[in-house]
Amino acid sequence: MAEINEEAKWYVIHTLTGYENIVYDNLIKTVDKMNLGDRILEVKIPMEEVIEEKNGKKKVVERKMFPCYVLLKMKYQDNLWHTIVNTHGVTGFVGPQGRPLPLTDDEIRKMRLEKVNIDIDVKAGDDIKILSGPLEGFAGKVISVDKENQKCRVNVEMFGRQTPVDVDFDRIETI
Repeated sequence: MAEINEEAKWYVIHTLTGYENIVYDNLIKTVDKMNLGDRILEVKIPMEEVIEEKNGKKKVVERKMFPCYVLLKMKYQDNLWHTIVNTHGVTGFVGPQGRPLPLTDDEIRKMRLEKVNIDIDVKAGDDIKILSGPLEGFAGKVISVDKENQKCRVNVEMFGRQTPVDVDFDRIETI
């Protein structure tokens, strides 16, 4: 039997076009049905918020960050490979010859797959600049700080008026 790597790592699986949600649902069902909750810890479709303009109106919508890909946090075993690759809609793992290659810590951080607690010295009334995301480059004034959820509510000037938005700590810097 293959040696079990006890540390769970993130892996990427490729899906048929438009099958991300189907693969997600099928993997969740497979984990429940086969009692794999101790091996497959998390299934995720990374989403991002983007500003979309339609008929002259702008709104913030969620969009898949990586179309045709689903991410798994699991403790890899060869028998899991067969189970996952044979899931309806999966074309294979991302890696050499379709063998799983875990994501690096840097890739995990950049994709925002896991929460990293950030200790930032920000309080209500501070001026901040948004570094990434749909509001990148916007500046605003902090209204409130939620250290538990690692977010702050910021008033930014958007569409000609002050608009309150929630921003993650890792997306801001004080100015």
